[in-house]
Amino acid sequence: MTPMLDTAQTASAATRSAPPTWLVVALACAGQFLVVLDVSVVNVALPSIRTDLGLSASALQWVVNAYAIAFAGFMLLGGRAGDLYGRKRMFLLGLALFTLASLGGGLAQQGGQLLAARAVQGLGAAVLAPSTLTLLTAAVPEGAARARAIATWTAVGAGGGAAGGLVGGVLVDTLSWRWVLLINVPIGAVVLFGAARLLAESRTRRARRLDLPGAVLVTAGLATLAYGISQTEARGWTSAATVLPLAAGLLLVALFLAVEARSAAPLMPLRLLRLRPVASANAAMLVSGSAMFCMWFFMTLYAQNVLGYTPLQAGVALVPSSLSVVAGSKLAPRLMPLAGPRNVAVLGALVAAAGFGWQSTMSADGRYVTGIMLPGVLMMLGAGLTATPLAALATSGAAPGEAGLVSGLVNTSRTMGGSLGLAVMSTIAAARTAGAATPQALTDGYALAFRTSAALLLAGAVLMALWLPRRTAAH
Repeated sequence: MTPMLDTAQTASAATRSAPPTWLVVALACAGQFLVVLDVSVVNVALPSIRTDLGLSASALQWVVNAYAIAFAGFMLLGGRAGDLYGRKRMFLLGLALFTLASLGGGLAQQGGQLLAARAVQGLGAAVLAPSTLTLLTAAVPEGAARARAIATWTAVGAGGGAAGGLVGGVLVDTLSWRWVLLINVPIGAVVLFGAARLLAESRTRRARRLDLPGAVLVTAGLATLAYGISQTEARGWTSAATVLPLAAGLLLVALFLAVEARSAAPLMPLRLLRLRPVASANAAMLVSGSAMFCMWFFMTLYAQNVLGYTPLQAGVALVPSSLSVVAGSKLAPRLMPLAGPRNVAVLGALVAAAGFGWQSTMSADGRYVTGIMLPGVLMMLGAGLTATPLAALATSGAAPGEAGLVSGLVNTSRTMGGSLGLAVMSTIAAARTAGAATPQALTDGYALAFRTSAALLLAGAVLMALWLPRRTAAH
């Protein structure tokens, strides 16, 4: 890593000398790498986890969703907590929770233990992730040095996502699935020790209350809705086991909105949703996230359960898809001045829809290039093209002082949409498979999920074309 400028800022009254800026950047990036890596590293281990712990097909999605729902539901709260109680303190608390939960998950002997550990991991990540960027920006002076630091932070995050499948495949093949979680323990311990000794405290001077009820309600509502959706495959839409959790989830979401409307310091200020750029971009991110998030889940299962790939082979097979996300994210800013952010977002949704449609033609004896690589590249290239303009449109619709909050809302919308989307797509695939475990039956189920996602992305493209503003708003 290229060292940053040696000048560091401290926002606390600590009397000891500040650490070198490059060290702050390294610690912040290490925390971000762990958070992003854990979103993708588990996917390649799913077949091994299911076999070892005896999870059902419907329960397997919760290995991913337990983390994603807790992460999404508490992410904005984690950012607020850092402002109020100190970014270093929240960094340490989040990393400690994340590391201990990784240990618990790696040692789990039952499915319930693993899912609980994954939920605590998500909570730790939600506390940790916002502090990684705020610690970095507080330590690096504004200007070229900060731009380089943020670029490094962004690249590390993208690299973590891209490396997840490959790292997971190596660990599962050479050790066991447990090491996709246990590997976090020594890394987390080293980063925790270094951060506790070297990072300076940083916090805002303007204290804001924590909206804990809002965070609990939205997380519980999302989890309950996802659980209700997952029950439809086995129980149907009219059974009490389905209707009650769906009704409870909707009630919790309604209570969340009521709390936010009356709170003096809401987790999600509803007034922001009256702004067209904010509302439309978040709705678009919710829809696109619900379609795209399931890609990694089903592609990994298809590669291993149908085509017979080893975990390592499956991880390597998805590397081009991972890199295409980065390529799409880098290409989008170059296209936006020429075509406008709305058109780039629509283009991204259409490219992704083409990839999902192609993938839905999968067969039980598919070849790598046409059955995994090329459709996967299209899917994730479209994802990269879509995310950047949506974030730009959303943040342009709010006051400069609220850009960070709106950016957090966009990320939360994407992750929440992805969690509900995974629950829906898993249920659709399981219903089509009807309990059969033959390669052809599994392929039919996965193909239907990809076909449904393609249709959802086409609907999302129409939504973007009609609702998104043509250009970013000027302040």
